[in-house]
Amino acid sequence: MREKATILDKIMIQRAITRIAHEVIEKNKGINNLCLVGIRNRGVFIAERLKENIKTIENKEVDIGILDITLYRDDLTLISEKPVVHKTEINFDISDKKIVLVDDVLYTGRTIRAALDALNDFGRPKSIQLAVLIDRGHRELPIRADFVGKNIPTATNETIEVRLMEIDKKEEVVIVEK
Repeated sequence: MREKATILDKIMIQRAITRIAHEVIEKNKGINNLCLVGIRNRGVFIAERLKENIKTIENKEVDIGILDITLYRDDLTLISEKPVVHKTEINFDISDKKIVLVDDVLYTGRTIRAALDALNDFGRPKSIQLAVLIDRGHRELPIRADFVGKNIPTATNETIEVRLMEIDKKEEVVIVEK
């Protein structure tokens, strides 16, 4: 695999997340009953950054949760014989809340489908919206993001890698060719 191109650098990622925060507030006419739920792993860090941006803009905090979708995946047996399951941390009632589900890359839609199934185990939200840093196309399910940092059309032999300081010790989004 070789890196083909850098799509976003640190400043561009920061701008995209700030823009998404403004769009979330605008679409929801404020932040009343609004919660963020980040999908492990990188979606959690993007959700935390959105939370901080929303706090700066609205001078008020929103609840944030962490969702592990491992056991809800339809490709669980393809990933590993012994998948690692992490803790889901949603320490608030999601019933009648506006949930913004947050992930790093939207590709086939299967991760989001699994996340929707997992959220149903926690209650019935008023609405679920989707925020992603990157939408790369190639959908297999009828799922679309409400908030997108950047649309990056890709070939099927390419992948998108979102690298964040919290995990990767660098901040960038790159296209990698298989």
